[in-house]
Amino acid sequence: MKIKTALILCAGFGKRLNPITLEKPKPLLTLNNITLLENTINLIKELGIKKIVLNTFHLKDQIKVFLKEKNFDISIDIIDDGEQILDTGGGIMNMISSLEEKNFLIFNSDTIWNSNYQDSIKQMEIFYQNNKVKNVLLVVNKQLSFDQTLKGDFKLDMNKLSKNTNNQYIYTGCQIFSRDLLNSINKKVFSIIEIWNELINKNILFGFESKNKFYHVSNLEVYNKLLKNY
Repeated sequence: MKIKTALILCAGFGKRLNPITLEKPKPLLTLNNITLLENTINLIKELGIKKIVLNTFHLKDQIKVFLKEKNFDISIDIIDDGEQILDTGGGIMNMISSLEEKNFLIFNSDTIWNSNYQDSIKQMEIFYQNNKVKNVLLVVNKQLSFDQTLKGDFKLDMNKLSKNTNNQYIYTGCQIFSRDLLNSINKKVFSIIEIWNELINKNILFGFESKNKFYHVSNLEVYNKLLKNY
């Protein structure tokens, strides 16, 4: 891949998984004896990415200890959100503030990532580079979701994302993002959804469809089902 740095969002409280996440951060929850974070890191390594930057806030010391003990053979920098949680957009802006690259691969760590995603992510990057776009989201038809209660986030038509009353596509938690999108942001705390909505209004938010079965740790009930069925 041409993109050399991946970001992993690890700062959230994981409130929908309380009480488990009161004592353990969501990225460190396990399925089949492997943490969600390790699954994410393994896929990033398989993609040929050279560097990982992740952010922390909630129970951040546990994540630092986990990474030190695992000693993954890839460069990993930890960036703390600071005194307050910065939300997804603010967290991304804080992570890339000291980096020089223009484009980043960004992952949520609450999706169960695996090697099957390699092809679609690589094809998504080709689309991103060839079409010179600023943001592309990996999405999946909600029929492929393990959690059938999830509502769709977007409508997908010819790689363009929009929103209507019948959103059939779910954001998987992987996107390619240009730092240019942050040039006009003058606040520290904000959601990445604000940027997506602005791009939708301009008809320039892009999506790339994955055909993989989608497993996402969305709440405590789903996590307990995954423990039995994944």
